[in-house]
Amino acid sequence: MQLWSIAGNSQRLDGGAMFGNAPKALWSRWVQPDAHNRIPLACRCLLIKDLDGATVLLETGIGAFFEPALRERYGVVESRHVLLDSLAAAGVSHEDIDVVVLSHLHFDHAGGLLAAWQEGQPPRLLFPRASFLVSAGHWQRACHPHPRDRASFIPELPGLLRDSGRLELVDGEFSRRLGTSVRFHYSQGHTPGLMLAEIAAGNGRGLVFCADLIPGRAWVHVPITMGYDRFPECLIDEKRAFLEDMHRREVRLFFTHDDGCALARIDQDSRGRYMSVDPCSELAGEVW
Repeated sequence: MQLWSIAGNSQRLDGGAMFGNAPKALWSRWVQPDAHNRIPLACRCLLIKDLDGATVLLETGIGAFFEPALRERYGVVESRHVLLDSLAAAGVSHEDIDVVVLSHLHFDHAGGLLAAWQEGQPPRLLFPRASFLVSAGHWQRACHPHPRDRASFIPELPGLLRDSGRLELVDGEFSRRLGTSVRFHYSQGHTPGLMLAEIAAGNGRGLVFCADLIPGRAWVHVPITMGYDRFPECLIDEKRAFLEDMHRREVRLFFTHDDGCALARIDQDSRGRYMSVDPCSELAGEVW
């Protein structure tokens, strides 16, 4: 199989919100904020060609579904649908995708499922051939969001996915559509039922799409969480166990929100703290 890191629309969000209770004096060493205290964030997806014959896309980024006023509010940089351009550069269109795996349905991870905003037009689902994989636990949250994170969901999206007839709710390590090619891990700290996809290869190399459990290199440090996380203490415990497992099995981490790094290996320093090493800025058709 071949792997591409696929850029979606990028964002600039408040650094304090992205680093939770970590002080600016600490997190500004890792990411430089602008004059409005915002930091640059990627919305990176992973394209896999020939995963047991299927073309698979892990996440779709934020997309361009917001009307202009909301695009400005949420710091979306580009007005065009960048994901579609990035897929084209990798030789595919949204119509070629067989499976879209969604870690969760917050708009910065699933908004790219929708066509770009047009005045007077309702939201429209792209990817006409794809099966859509969402965890069963998270589906319940998306359909009945809590007031704390209701604004993170696209109200029309669950209905569009359900009406497509191509929605699979995943409850366990493996899905019907992908079989044992993709192994799923689950986390509850950021949002209920966050689903992390691990891709294994016959040569022993593996990678895992970390989604919002570990948005980028700075969040590999176990105590660092986001202000958006539902249960930070739960997330820290989940992250520690997750990193221990991935480090032991030498599975590399794929980051969706890191502005400068798509993939990294995990190591430990002399004090046993986890850190990212051997960063890779992009994947461009690497054979895996």
